[in-house]
Amino acid sequence: MKPASTTFPVLETIRQRWSPRAFDPRPVAPETLSQVFEAASWAASAMNEQPWRYVYAHRSDAEAFQKMVDCLLPGNQPWAKNAAVLVLALTKTHYDNGTANGAALHDLGLANGNLILEATALGLHGHFMGGFDAAKTREAFQIPDSLQPVVMIALGYLGAAEQLEEPFLSREKAARQRKPVAEIAFHQHLPA
Repeated sequence: MKPASTTFPVLETIRQRWSPRAFDPRPVAPETLSQVFEAASWAASAMNEQPWRYVYAHRSDAEAFQKMVDCLLPGNQPWAKNAAVLVLALTKTHYDNGTANGAALHDLGLANGNLILEATALGLHGHFMGGFDAAKTREAFQIPDSLQPVVMIALGYLGAAEQLEEPFLSREKAARQRKPVAEIAFHQHLPA
């Protein structure tokens, strides 16, 4: 575990959340995964559209899981293949009347935030990956044009960092860092 060292107090679940690459082979129980998706389902969304969709495979679902691994870029495959579950997060980009939903990515982000905090509270860890081939994923999972694949998530229990090869081992052991609040939040206006 690598809890965050925060300047201001935050929820303990937020402090405990981080994005490891080392996963334990232990499976995630279906009811635990359902609880994580239930948390995602309660995120806020524009006009209550709830545009998020998830496709997932447990490592025990060998064919579907390998299909997801194959859609990842080479930099993510060596470690993500050890996660208990791989999840593809998608968003519905248009309302049913055909109007573009400008908040769709934001809303998926809120759902993913709920998902990962619930997972953390349950002792799971997740690593979000933008490094996947969206076109290959779209074809492999027959994703309609109305849905945009946004990220993949490696999800599971924390494993030993020593199972990783470089450069992943060094990244796993590196100290966590965040920009100070003064660099991200500005009272009344952005700095000149």
